Amino acid sequence: MVRPDLTKWGQSLSDLRILSVEAEHARSRERFLALFMIASGQTTACSWAREIGRTKETVLKWVHDYNRLGPEAVRYRHTGGRRPFLASSRSGNS
Repeated sequence: MVRPDLTKWGQSLSDLRILSVEAEHARSRERFLALFMIASGQTTACSWAREIGRTKETVLKWVHDYNRLGPEAVRYRHTGGRRPFLASSRSGNS
């Protein structure tokens, strides 16, 4: 069973719980809550994925990324995407 390696990164269950509540972005909070639930033994990655409507591969990736690269690896970062339908340049045209 895959679990987050908290000792490798000097973290505790309490640290993950705090991050799951206080992280800036909702996606980061979701990821830290998943790590907390799995690390505490309350669920497995596959069970948690079903519960939150994610694929098991996604949740397992969060655990593997955390174990390999640390907590910063699971924080959400906006990486681009489509431009908004109503671009801000249109709002100045009245």
